[in-house]
Amino acid sequence: MEFYTFSKDKGIKISNFNSNFIMSRIIQMQKEVQIGCIYLEEDGIIGYHQAVVPQLLLILNGEGYVRNEEEYFKVIPGDAVFWKKDEWHETKSEIGLTAIVIESEELNPALFMSHKL
Repeated sequence: MEFYTFSKDKGIKISNFNSNFIMSRIIQMQKEVQIGCIYLEEDGIIGYHQAVVPQLLLILNGEGYVRNEEEYFKVIPGDAVFWKKDEWHETKSEIGLTAIVIESEELNPALFMSHKL
């Protein structure tokens, strides 16, 4: 399990075409990819299982915990959690959270995002 950040302070200011916004790059894909939005309600859980393909979980709001085979880690908005194929993991939240999940054989978040310290 690896931790990255896509928080606003890691983004770049875009001004092309009279634009005025900050963008945090996340991933670029050439192969098949599946993207979904996960809504964990209060006391919600994504049960302990192996990743079928590499997975990237982007926490948008709320908070919760992810775990690997050994321990739990707190996640908050702006956190990105990466699991390699076959890696065991679980996600849970006491108060609820919303996240985007990206799944693809080609995932390499280190190309665009900084590791979380």
